[in-house]
Amino acid sequence: MPALRFRNPAFRTLIRARVARVTRLTPHFITVTLASEEMGGFDYLGVDQAVRLFFPRRGQDGLRLPNSSGNSWIAKIYLIPAAVRPHVRNYTIRACRPDAGELDIEFVAHGDDSPASHWATHARPGDEAGLFPEGIQYLPPDPRVPQLLVADESAVPAVLSILDHAPAGLRASVFLEVPTSSDIRIFPALAGVRVHWLPRDGRGGIPGALALETVRAAALPPGEFYTFVAGESALPTGLRRHLVNDRGRPRSSVTCVGYWRHGRASLG
Repeated sequence: MPALRFRNPAFRTLIRARVARVTRLTPHFITVTLASEEMGGFDYLGVDQAVRLFFPRRGQDGLRLPNSSGNSWIAKIYLIPAAVRPHVRNYTIRACRPDAGELDIEFVAHGDDSPASHWATHARPGDEAGLFPEGIQYLPPDPRVPQLLVADESAVPAVLSILDHAPAGLRASVFLEVPTSSDIRIFPALAGVRVHWLPRDGRGGIPGALALETVRAAALPPGEFYTFVAGESALPTGLRRHLVNDRGRPRSSVTCVGYWRHGRASLG
């Protein structure tokens, strides 16, 4: 039977939330904490679970949200006039505290040309946002098998969340590409997990290219292992091609997630 590639939460509804606080983690990473009284019913799955984030366009006084549950929001949002239609983006939930009615989303700050980067950089307590729970794609078929986790900065929050939820005894090689050395995080060491931070530090190039080059040259776990790779589309597709064609890994052992594509703006 082929491995399951996606799992959605059992309950999905659109939640209206407000910014509780904004925390600058490093020069290029910002955490926005969102709070809502409706968060108690949020079906949190952990690991790389995503949320569809709705936020207002520049100059809007408030946030217009479609009134819907399930995926019906997709059709209903286009009934909202374009001038007041919210932006919609997918982001990993970095942490969730349903009892406190809060969740954290981590953003990469890369200038005001990006609507999401601009919103996160300028967000203030009380600002409105919408949240719609999505699923998880990190689904190792056997947690006892060694793992390879690879990400550029857009997927660093997902991999860090995966490590937050790691079972005891996880064996993993982790490669995390970030813009600068100042973006490297310090977090509790996990026995059996080796983390390689890969700062570009002004070397230029498309995000993910350094991670791809490094992993191609790395000594990887012998025998069977599971791979989760996410980020700019050239990173997951390139690494899967390398693992399958050059290392003889079965395609089913690689979860390959393209979060964005260089030079192409996100829809919505």
